[in-house]
Amino acid sequence: MSKRASDPTAILARYVNGPTELEAAIVGFTEAELDTALDDESWTIRQIVHHVVDGDDIWKICVKIALGNSEATFSLQWYWDLPQTRWAESWAYAERPLEPSLALFAANRRHVEQLVQAIPGAWEREIMVEWPHQEKERVTVGWVIEMQASHVMGHVEDIQNIWQARKF
Repeated sequence: MSKRASDPTAILARYVNGPTELEAAIVGFTEAELDTALDDESWTIRQIVHHVVDGDDIWKICVKIALGNSEATFSLQWYWDLPQTRWAESWAYAERPLEPSLALFAANRRHVEQLVQAIPGAWEREIMVEWPHQEKERVTVGWVIEMQASHVMGHVEDIQNIWQARKF
């Protein structure tokens, strides 16, 4: 069964607006506030932002593969083999400034938008995704874009929850 997205125009608009939403969620925060978490077991706002951008960068590759070779299989086994906290440590989420990541995020989203608009039938192109501990599954480019649009908004909500709990 294929995972397919609906309403491409609205989803693509939400996807392209993701960087604006993420930046709006952190506007005016001091460096100290960016390093605040909901609790001792949670990621800081800075770590959340880097996580969103790195995940988006990885899934951009899936989209590009699907647009070029729909017979390929996309696997993130190398990524899923380690817990999220390990990637946050390995990629120095707690120490890195946000500006380069936010610039990459906006550029990647515009790049994918351009590809989808320029390639006929791009939204419905498919690729096989190898999920951890599950069977492989065919997904559309549109589904990946919708998933990533939702991912950023889920983490914007996390940031807002930290804001509310800490009352900056």
